[in-house]
Amino acid sequence: MASKIQTQMVPVTAGRSPRIAKIQNADGIFTDLYLYLVSCPWPLLLMLVAGVFFASNAGFALAYLIDGGIENARPRSFADVYFFSVETMATIGYGKMTPVTFVAHLLMSVEALCGLLGFAVVTGLVFAKFSRPTARVRFSNYAVISRRDGVPSLMFRMVNVRANQIVEAQMHVVFARLERTAEGEEVRRFYDLELVRSRNAIFAFSWTAVHPIGPGSPLYGASPQSLAEATAWVVVSVTGLDETLSRAVHARMFYGDGDIRWGARLVDIMVRTADGGFALDMSKFDDIEPAALQLWDR
Repeated sequence: MASKIQTQMVPVTAGRSPRIAKIQNADGIFTDLYLYLVSCPWPLLLMLVAGVFFASNAGFALAYLIDGGIENARPRSFADVYFFSVETMATIGYGKMTPVTFVAHLLMSVEALCGLLGFAVVTGLVFAKFSRPTARVRFSNYAVISRRDGVPSLMFRMVNVRANQIVEAQMHVVFARLERTAEGEEVRRFYDLELVRSRNAIFAFSWTAVHPIGPGSPLYGASPQSLAEATAWVVVSVTGLDETLSRAVHARMFYGDGDIRWGARLVDIMVRTADGGFALDMSKFDDIEPAALQLWDR
């Protein structure tokens, strides 16, 4: 008989996540535990490691307490056997307390093996997290639609937050929306959006993406209402080579229909400095201002 599979709705999270959920097994986290631990935030990983460490020591300490086979441990003292367990698992071995019964020796052997394997796994996880190449790219909170050089355009911007440079950066922008086929089936279709500039030799500062909305664009003739009805997204993917680490890095961002501002433009963040150079005013990075509302002829 086929086993019953329990399912749950799990939100998809990457950048600012679109309104979608994935149906998967109820034990989905444990089906790929390594990936979950490597990708989870550092505080969560450290809390999980500490929780497993203290809980496993408590379990072994309880077994030692029931057996009572630890020499020099005070009778019925959970604290003594607990710290003996910590010393055994961490291979410290001060020598003040020692197992004297067969059961205690067996528990000590099993705990020592668990400690060796556990520290090897934690070392691998920490190394994997430290060695993961990541890009710290900040995207503007909103994408805007207004005229650029007289052409209606979709625009958003990003900035490299780190002091390093991303060499040969490439940007791929996809527009997704729900459509109905000739048979009446509702499907989600994806369209690549052409950009004025999709490559950047050295992405060190800010980068404004511009997609001209011409007759061939899937956004041509659209409106805020039509995008909302179609549950539209704009998905941004940036890849490049970290100049310092010589490794590929990537960053992603999702703009839902509610994140697209019509008839607005991004506030200029470029300012001149006293020595004739320029700087970026990051306090205005997410600011927008009104622009021409007439986008195309109906």
